[in-house]
Order: sequence, then structure tokens, then C-alpha cells
Amino acid sequence: MNAQRRVLLAVALSLLAALLFTSTYVLNRAVALDGGHWAWTAALRYLFMLPLLLPLMPWQGGIAPVWRSIRAAPGAWLCWSGVGFVLFYVLLSYAAASGPSWLVAGSFQMTVLAGMLCAPLLYRDARARIPRAGFAVGMLILAGVLLMQFGHAHGALDAQAWVALVCVLSCAFAYPLGNRGLLLHLERSGEALNATQRVFGMTLASQPAWWALAAWAWTQAGPPAASQLAAVFVVALVAGVAATILFFQASGMVRTNATAMGAVEAMQAAEVVFAVVLGVLFLGEAWPSGRALWGLLLVVAGIALFAWVVARNAVRDQREVRALRSERGR
Repeated sequence: MNAQRRVLLAVALSLLAALLFTSTYVLNRAVALDGGHWAWTAALRYLFMLPLLLPLMPWQGGIAPVWRSIRAAPGAWLCWSGVGFVLFYVLLSYAAASGPSWLVAGSFQMTVLAGMLCAPLLYRDARARIPRAGFAVGMLILAGVLLMQFGHAHGALDAQAWVALVCVLSCAFAYPLGNRGLLLHLERSGEALNATQRVFGMTLASQPAWWALAAWAWTQAGPPAASQLAAVFVVALVAGVAATILFFQASGMVRTNATAMGAVEAMQAAEVVFAVVLGVLFLGEAWPSGRALWGLLLVVAGIALFAWVVARNAVRDQREVRALRSERGR
């Protein structure tokens, strides 16, 4: 597979993951409206994910390599799973009660910019450079997010809305940081774990945190309702297993290409479009209007621009490789 097709396939997988990820926002919002406690929503997803992943492991490289990797560097696994899974989803679940599902999904698209801003903190090679074109598109999407937020709040965010916004923006940094951090650790240690193995390892490493959160949720709200159990199980299966594996696979395919990695993460911006449609259809949420609608359109434009940027760069890189080979007589 040539470089351009590989990058475009990674982007397509990320877009499919975005569609499946959208169930998180819609179902978490439904649970919040039904009175479900946010801590149960967060903890149950990853407690369900572990037994859901176990049957897949014999066909996905097995558990043994994952266990060896965790035993060799427990600190790295605890750190990056704590950031990319625990911090990410605790904050996202807490924010679900703040507004419509499309508003939370839209705010999370800060991850487009966050992924690029994390790069200089992690890498010491060419990947540390923030791509100018990608950064510009990321700023466009961020402008769309802010327009949606202030449009929905009619120009003024109250204290609860600001807390929710800070939570969502923080988890937008946590998710790509945890994913990239683990990929970099595995790269340095020379371990080749596929996407399913990485998801399983991070789920396993984060189990102590989820059991502790579940115990706290029991003291605060008692046992979860049957409707919350059912909704979170669907989220765990569709978003936690299927979508996360697809996203990890996509990011693993382009981990050495900074612009392509940014594009893969940018495709998660499609979640806001899916969240609007599903929220209106299943939760009776109002369509965004006014400034919120303009913000949504900016996010969609950002998605299209990022796809164009990454395709252009892939073609350019391929031409440079061909030119170099011809100069060397290959």
C-alpha cells in the first residue's frame, strides 16, 4: 500500500470511529437526563470493556505480550492509561449533564488542536514540529467550537457551563496525549502491540482506578439503575471497544507522520455532526441555530480542509521519495 492510500485509509478508519464514538455523547446525555450518576457512567464503561475485549485477544496477538509489556514498565502503562482513559472519560462523563450532546461533542473537538500542541512535549524528532497548515485548520475548528458554545449560551456562559467547558477541553488534551504517549513508549521499547492489544492493556492497567470510582459512586448514589447499566454496556461495546480499536489502528498506521496524525485526530470532529443528528432524532434536542449553527459549519469546514491538507502532503512526500530514488538510480 502506497503512502497516500495508507494515510487516506487511516483517515477513513478515524471517521468511522467518530461515528461509533458519537454513541458516547448521546447515551451519556440520555443517562444524565434520566438521573444517572456520572461516576457510574464512567466506571461501568471500562469495567464492561475488559470482559468484552477478552474473547478477541486470542485472534489479536494474545494477552501474553501485553502482560509482559505491563510488567516490564508498569509506570508507563499506569501513567498513559490514567491520562488517556481515566482522566479523559471521568471529565467527559461529568460534562454530559451540561447541555445537549452536540454541544459536548463540539467542545471535545479541541482535541484537533490539542494533539498537535502535545507533540513538542513528547517527541524529540521531526514529529515535534507543529505543522503550520494543520495548526491553522485546528484554529478554525476551535473558532467553531467557541461559536457553538457562546451561541448555545446566548453569549454568556454561567459558572456551571464554564466548569463543563473546562472539563471537556481538559479531556480533549488527555485523550491524544495518552494515546501518543503510549505509542511513543512502545516505540522506544521496541514492542510491537497492535491496536486491540493497546486498548486491552490500557483498559487492564486502569482497572484499579475504575473499581475505586465505582466504590465511590456506590456511596454517593447507590447501585446504578438497569437503564443506566444497559446504556453504558452499549457505549462500552460500540464506543469503548469497536471505535477505540479503529482509532488506535488509524493512529498507529500514521504515527511517524505528524500531519497525518493530526488529520486522523481531526476526523473526530465529525462526531459533532453525528451528535446533532442523533440528538435530534433520539433525544428531542433542538437543532443548533444562529451563532451555534455557524460554529457547527466551521467545524465541518475544518474537517474537509484537514482531509485536503493531508492528501496534498501525502502526494508531495511520495513525489519526493520517487525523485530521490531516481537520483540514486533505483
